[in-house]
Amino acid sequence: MSLLARQIGYDLRSWIRNPPVLFFGLLLPVIFLLIFATIFGNETLDSRGGIKQSTYYVPGLIALGVISTTFVNLAISLTIMRENRVLKRLRGTPLPPWLFFTGRMAAAMVFAVLLTVVLVGIGAALYGVEIPDSTLPGVIVSVAVGSIAFCALGIAFSAVIPNEDAAPPIVNALVLPLYFISGLFFPVDDAPQWLQDLASVFPIGHLAEALFTAFDPETQGAGVDWGNLWVVGVWGLAGVLLAFRFFRWTPKGE
Repeated sequence: MSLLARQIGYDLRSWIRNPPVLFFGLLLPVIFLLIFATIFGNETLDSRGGIKQSTYYVPGLIALGVISTTFVNLAISLTIMRENRVLKRLRGTPLPPWLFFTGRMAAAMVFAVLLTVVLVGIGAALYGVEIPDSTLPGVIVSVAVGSIAFCALGIAFSAVIPNEDAAPPIVNALVLPLYFISGLFFPVDDAPQWLQDLASVFPIGHLAEALFTAFDPETQGAGVDWGNLWVVGVWGLAGVLLAFRFFRWTPKGE
């Protein structure tokens, strides 16, 4: 356990010293919240049962932050480490692979939890966003399931990125359109049905909907949306299987 704690501490420090991680993982969702609330106000959304717009923004931006700190950062950072042969050198040390991946995933999850606390705090202080006490477990479970699933997907996806220069554009070209069609920023209830069907195939919208369920004042019970989280979990399991099969420790050809 002490070795695991040291590995997690090392990964946390390396991420804290990485400005892009802090900006895209922590600051950008906060900036989006402030911009959206300033431009579009905090009126009610009739398509979402009359809730305030801020109550819609916060869970969507939490989903964005979870994906940024897990999938995006792991896919890019692991590709860079592989192409610079850092992973190759790690593979030759006594450090067990499971410990390395657990440290990376735990660090990502810490940032995801921190972002959740920050967004909820800002939403509550400035825009009156509240999480009913009864549905707090729904937020916790959704963030946990989403973090684990997207960590696995990020590790797996790094295998298809050819080199470190291609990593940021490929990853962002994948996630940015999905953010929009999955309703992370604005409701897509009036979008064409084919677009909604396409978005429903991917896990991003399901994570956002699970979080929205937990924030919805009308939700009864613990607020755990197992229907949407089941889809996220299946994608996470697929990520684990693909990572076991295709993850590369060395650059292609070595």
